[in-house]
Amino acid sequence: MYDVAIIGAGITGCSIAYELGKYNVKAVLIEKENDVSVGTTKANSAIIHGGYDPVPGTKMAKYNIKGNQYTKELCEKLDVPFKQIGALVVAFSEEEKKTLEELKERGKANGVPDMEIWDQEKLRKEEPNISEEAVAALSSPNVGIVSPWELAIALAETAVLNGVEVKLNTKVTGIKKENDTYKIDTDNGEIEARYICNAAGVFADKINEMCNEKTFEITPNKGEYYLMDKSQGTLVNHVIFQCPNENGKGVLVAPTVHGNLIVGPDSQPSAGEDVSTTKQGLDFVRTKALKSVPGINFRESIRNFAGVRAKTADHDFHIYEDAKNKGFINIGGMESPGLSSACAIAVDIVKMLGNSGLELDQKTDITDERKIDRFKHLSHEDRAKLVEKDPAYGKIICRCETITEGEIVNALHRPIPATSIDAVKRRCNAGMGRCQGGFCGPRVQEIIARELNLPLAEVPQDRLGTNIITGETKDGGAR
Repeated sequence: MYDVAIIGAGITGCSIAYELGKYNVKAVLIEKENDVSVGTTKANSAIIHGGYDPVPGTKMAKYNIKGNQYTKELCEKLDVPFKQIGALVVAFSEEEKKTLEELKERGKANGVPDMEIWDQEKLRKEEPNISEEAVAALSSPNVGIVSPWELAIALAETAVLNGVEVKLNTKVTGIKKENDTYKIDTDNGEIEARYICNAAGVFADKINEMCNEKTFEITPNKGEYYLMDKSQGTLVNHVIFQCPNENGKGVLVAPTVHGNLIVGPDSQPSAGEDVSTTKQGLDFVRTKALKSVPGINFRESIRNFAGVRAKTADHDFHIYEDAKNKGFINIGGMESPGLSSACAIAVDIVKMLGNSGLELDQKTDITDERKIDRFKHLSHEDRAKLVEKDPAYGKIICRCETITEGEIVNALHRPIPATSIDAVKRRCNAGMGRCQGGFCGPRVQEIIARELNLPLAEVPQDRLGTNIITGETKDGGAR
């Protein structure tokens, strides 16, 4: 019997697990995939938003502001890549300049600090590659960029070190309440818990309806992106937005924490797990992005991808304890700024659990910091010390990103071990470079098989079933 079961190991579920790890609470994080962070969390714009966009008085406004600062603090403690580079919302007409004023007033109402409206001269001085048609921009210096999957992994790993259990490959198929206990049916056995936190992303409404009356509905919405090579990574210095519209914050152009350039997304209705990319969607993104930054060289694209957002009709988070089933807490509709807000939401979820009757006895000794050896960023002296300690750090496996065998082995033996090639990529960046694993992929696969004692053919690319090797083409000679 668990005190709390968290359903869904995206950024929200991992944040709740991290916060619960601070207390003497028996908690479990349940995820249907073979790793954490593999849904919306790994496929978004990777922006920690400033808080000027949400309507004042909404949950989005409340948690975006709180999350902006708290996420920055957590990234520093848990050694997660983060850079506070600021954002610019660009206007291309006198009419759009009025939108900038509206956003500034909205931001002031929400408590966003240090916003300014830049004229064309200031804008072009700070962003030389911006379109000549841009006439002004709203500057929000508190905006940051982050590695969202690394943040989710860091939170979940820290939670595990503090006693939270993680059950991967465990899909919830039904929930029923008997007395004060929730019985959660999964394809990996039954789980009992006194409290449930529903953080199931685009499936949060379906999880809610397994036990409760329908109170919100998720409309999955897909956004497609370009990831550009590092040759394009310095084209802009800030996150460049266009003025928002009814479809969201629009197509952005932004550096990534790893030195690339990200461009996107579009916005289109989608099935819950449809992450396919389309010519129509990518052409739309390309056209819109070139309006902001005409110099983007799309021949330097190294990957296209799509992510699915959990939109609701009222465009706000649905965070509440069910009126009839005490102890069942929903965290639904986590569209943008969901990434920016999740860590702050988790703090309040713990308070909600306490108000619902969960005894919150704070631990006196917890793990709350971590340090990752990233060979690429070490000094020559520190590299030499690391190689002396473990010679595997002297073997470069991913040449594009300078990732060593030691880093890959570390990823396979962390509190939540990587079990696929993409899981290794999410932990240490191997395969994230220009060749996208074309050279290092087979070698990473061999290391996984060796370290986890698996047949080579059983090592997936990412999710279960994404097998790379399906059989032998040659058997060494004619029969």
